[in-house]
Amino acid sequence: MSVPSLIVREHVQRAGWPGLGGAGLLALALTYGVFGLLPDWQSLDTLRQNSQKASEFLEKVANGTATLPVMPAQQLDDFHKSLPTQLDATSAIDRIYAMAGQQKINLSRGEYSLGIDPKTQLARYQILLPVRGSYPQLRRFLHALLTELPAVVLEDVDFQRKKIADTELTGRIRMTLYLSRS
Repeated sequence: MSVPSLIVREHVQRAGWPGLGGAGLLALALTYGVFGLLPDWQSLDTLRQNSQKASEFLEKVANGTATLPVMPAQQLDDFHKSLPTQLDATSAIDRIYAMAGQQKINLSRGEYSLGIDPKTQLARYQILLPVRGSYPQLRRFLHALLTELPAVVLEDVDFQRKKIADTELTGRIRMTLYLSRS
């Protein structure tokens, strides 16, 4: 059903400027309601839902069916406690040599340097070890190293074969052993 434009013009002329101003204010109020208040109502509804979920979670914690999540600061403290101390550095290095001995890998004399990581304030023991052995031996050694000493980070692994027919590789492994300073 279409409204003839003549009828619309008559109503506009009868309302005059005050009527047009009122219609404009009404359109402005509707626009504000849709674009200004509707998002706020939606965010209020979201906040209510989050509040309800939080109260349900608190009830579960009070009943003992749920536990509080671990805070990041607590996780960091637990991580620092799990690291070996600076006094345990020699035993960790002995374990590295023992793992190499189990795999029958020849470890030459390595280079060691102790420093403090400025970002984490952890002691770090940088180790450069020349190695010699077969590829499977070296691979098992690296796997055992990372499994048994989670505080070790491999930074660089470099293996070379003198001749293509050689089964023995020579190379170097650069790693960092992180230690707690307590």
